[in-house]
Amino acid sequence: MARDTNLTGKEVFFDQNELIVSKTDLKGHLIYTNDVFLRMAGYSEDECIGQPHSMIRPPDMPRTIFAMLWEEIQGGREIFAYVMNRCKNGDHYWVIAHVTPSRDNSGSIIGYHSNRRVPDRRVLDGTIIPLYREILSVERASRNRKEGMAAGLELVKTKLAEMNMEYDKFIATLAA
Repeated sequence: MARDTNLTGKEVFFDQNELIVSKTDLKGHLIYTNDVFLRMAGYSEDECIGQPHSMIRPPDMPRTIFAMLWEEIQGGREIFAYVMNRCKNGDHYWVIAHVTPSRDNSGSIIGYHSNRRVPDRRVLDGTIIPLYREILSVERASRNRKEGMAAGLELVKTKLAEMNMEYDKFIATLAA
């Protein structure tokens, strides 16, 4: 698994016209990955299916962002988020993810679907990476992971309140 792989610090890229797609069950275990996902992550389909989507989460991606993501999709709402993913070999890549609940014919949530595109580099370098470093610093300064996540969420809430914005509006303004 990627968790056992040392980080290389090398960023890799996918084409502007490509779309990374994955689907998970309610617990976040992969049930579908497209070819772009497999190529970027460096895994075979057999290595991915049934595994937690978090298998591609690097340690330097704030847990706070994933907590916010899960809260939204489990509540039946879509979310856009900038995410860094880790490749099997320790490289990494950035995406702008659009994650939505998948529903059955009765409207019940049966899993989650994520489409990821190439993010705007100016947004990453100017806003997202500095923000995520700050969140990560707050998370790591806490006594444990639970307190770190709470501190990270409080930091994000404070920053959004200072801008008088909800998270989704903040993300939308970055793309403008």
